Amino acid sequence: MTLTLSLKSIKTLFLYIILVVVALILLFPLFFALSLALQGATTTPRLIPDLTNLDWSVFATALVRQPDLVRWIINSFVVSTIVTVAVLATSALAAYAFSHLEFWGKQFFFIVVLGTLMIPFEATIVPNYLLISRLGWHDSYQGLVAPFLANAFGIFLLRQYFLTIPRELHEAAVLDGCGRTRYLWSFLLPLSRPALATLGLYTFLSTWNQFYWPLLVTDSSPWRTTQIGISIFHDNEALVLNLQMAATLIILIPTLIPLIFGQRQLVRGLTAGILKG
Repeated sequence: MTLTLSLKSIKTLFLYIILVVVALILLFPLFFALSLALQGATTTPRLIPDLTNLDWSVFATALVRQPDLVRWIINSFVVSTIVTVAVLATSALAAYAFSHLEFWGKQFFFIVVLGTLMIPFEATIVPNYLLISRLGWHDSYQGLVAPFLANAFGIFLLRQYFLTIPRELHEAAVLDGCGRTRYLWSFLLPLSRPALATLGLYTFLSTWNQFYWPLLVTDSSPWRTTQIGISIFHDNEALVLNLQMAATLIILIPTLIPLIFGQRQLVRGLTAGILKG
């Protein structure tokens, strides 16, 4: 028994060591960016800065040198939030229809939805751009969010998760007089929080990191998003490395907040299929 416990403890310790090493590797770029930002513009870049001479004012300097930086963050946050809420709503409604309702052509339409996953976004840029241009939605939130309000991947993910919820629950709810909308709102969505959190975080981060579409539909600096704006900032401050890193860290903060607060639901969503068999 003691030998078994000892071997188990060694395996656990070895696993934790591997996890710590992997975590350090993943966090190293963030640490190096912070180190470069705090070293000052005239200092030769080093891996570890001089802890007695840290330049914390570089973050305020970055905001002063590029007044639109805060506006870029607000634009990305608004666009990412709108797209995330819209994708969650449309995906939940469509997934509910494909998993719990019976209608003509159900399997055919679901295959069509899955088929759209094989169409690269680059193939739809031109028609989407022409539509946005005709509607006059350049430099607007409508132009930035319109092509992304529905997501075939989200429909597929939530449909598969809805199917893991026992049908007996739906039958019991119907017998108690529960309508379709109430069943979706009161039963399916609360039970699907891990899947919703996974889809929400994925959608938010992927929208935040968009580059080509915001570049096409925005012409003026106040309407740029973070990825476009930070590229312009890096070009303008190509010789000031600490300002580049400070601006990069500033726009990184909003993406860390949902990851920190949604970590538990994200892990549950990623492991739900394993736990349910």
